[in-house]
Amino acid sequence: MTSLADQQDAALQPVRAAMVRRATADAEGIIATARRDAAALLAAARRDAEAALAQARTDGLTQAAPVAAAERNRGRRAAREIVLETERAIRDEVEHRIRAAVLGLRRQPGYADLRDRLSGLCRAAAGPDAQIAEHPAGGVVARAPGVIVDCSLPQLAGARQAAQAGAVHALRCGPRRLLS
Repeated sequence: MTSLADQQDAALQPVRAAMVRRATADAEGIIATARRDAAALLAAARRDAEAALAQARTDGLTQAAPVAAAERNRGRRAAREIVLETERAIRDEVEHRIRAAVLGLRRQPGYADLRDRLSGLCRAAAGPDAQIAEHPAGGVVARAPGVIVDCSLPQLAGARQAAQAGAVHALRCGPRRLLS
């Protein structure tokens, strides 16, 4: 015979699965858009860098060698600044979109189920005597002697952002080869 909790858990499984699919699809859409935006921004940065380097080369042919070397260095620094600025903009946009998507879960119809599931995970991790409280920004935090389990929405958003940091780093590898 199954307990009421098992029956409730089984009944909520489709809701959780749908929420996970929707959140995954939303996150994948955000990531795909960010990657397209990043590719466009990086292409523009590459064009700007190539233009700056071409101008430095042209000037170097007509001026003395030390002046040409200084111009190339300035071009490289300018190109690197463009790439770094683009990376910062991409990272900020991705972080903003991820945070908005995760924090927006509170307004979703299945949020209560998600909160209950997070509470269960917190209790399992912190122990049966843990005190579980709702986080002001959504999600829950469990506290037990010597243990804090943070399943707040801001913490979950931060974890997702950390996972996406590698994607932004991978986009950066192309311009580095260009500027080497």
